Amino acid sequence: MAFNTPFKMWKRYASFEGGTADPCIFSWPAGITAQGEVRDQYHHAIDIVPTVLDCLQIPQPDVVKGFTQIPIQGVSMRYSFDAPALPSERHTQFYSMLGTRAIYHDGWKAVTTHPAIGGWGHFGKDTWELYHSEIDRAELHDVAAEYPDKLNELIGLWFYEAGINNAFPLDDRTALEIFLTPRPQLVPPRNRYIYRPGGAEVPESVAVNVRNRSYTIAAQVDIPDAESAQGVLFAHGSRFGGHSLYVKDNRLVYVYNFVGLNEQRIVATKDIPTGTNLLLSASFDKTGEQPQGVAQGILSLYYGDHKVGEGHIQTQPGKFAIGGEGLNAGRDGGAPVTSDYPGEAPWAFTGGTLHRVAVDVSGDPYIDLEREAVAMFARE
Repeated sequence: MAFNTPFKMWKRYASFEGGTADPCIFSWPAGITAQGEVRDQYHHAIDIVPTVLDCLQIPQPDVVKGFTQIPIQGVSMRYSFDAPALPSERHTQFYSMLGTRAIYHDGWKAVTTHPAIGGWGHFGKDTWELYHSEIDRAELHDVAAEYPDKLNELIGLWFYEAGINNAFPLDDRTALEIFLTPRPQLVPPRNRYIYRPGGAEVPESVAVNVRNRSYTIAAQVDIPDAESAQGVLFAHGSRFGGHSLYVKDNRLVYVYNFVGLNEQRIVATKDIPTGTNLLLSASFDKTGEQPQGVAQGILSLYYGDHKVGEGHIQTQPGKFAIGGEGLNAGRDGGAPVTSDYPGEAPWAFTGGTLHRVAVDVSGDPYIDLEREAVAMFARE
């Protein structure tokens, strides 16, 4: 993750080092003789893949499944592993993100002071600063006035790199404008989603959306022996926000972790049944909305058609992915939604067979785009 101190600015700024500098650690006992040493050559994230391919002695493919590949724009860092004094093999690096711009070339760096996600436009009025980053790593001394020819050289180089990297038109839209812009979806929204165990984690952008709406989560299972059944049936999110349906101590349990501040737990009042094609479910009935778009309602647990527990909960208006991960069936693959799970990571469902998990949602979700934009800035 990008950091700032002692550098200027922070994440979402492609101009100054505070938004682009990242720690990078290589461990390769079979291929690196040096241990615990630091390298100072200039490199970029796009050099990671070429480095891995070089270490594995795998050539970059020209064609993959009949599709011609665009050459990977990076250089291998392998040369530096056991040769700390060699000069950097990366000479130029182009930057452009959210309206901010920069160009690095052989120890010099030109940057703009454009506000990120500002919606300001006026790129022609940007002020360009110049830093001799080889000796001024923290970019404290703007030497644009002292070296105008060097600055003009780098500005021209930026426009050249922008052209070959398809960086035009420049885009500094506000966060709200970005949220309001429709994005291509792999699948259209629907009212019923089916998830089966054994698959990869489902990203939130294509997973079922339960925000600010009623929903039902139902797991179809075979349980031959209630004493041995335990683990996660369904999980979405993490300890920073998410919800999960699981079996523990012969009971069905549902937890809604409200932004990591409140683990709202509903536990069934009866032991789970045994048999085949059982339905274990949790159903949220939205009854109202609190300030800040927080939905509230009753969460009920069912064995088949029989209610076995209920409680009042509130659900968060923002995405789980702000502080968590995607959706899993039959396990919780990342940071757990709750510390209450039985067993060990990934807390997979055992002692029975999980066939599938169905999630039904009703009505259209209400999404406050302005609030989501505020949340995006908050997590920055």
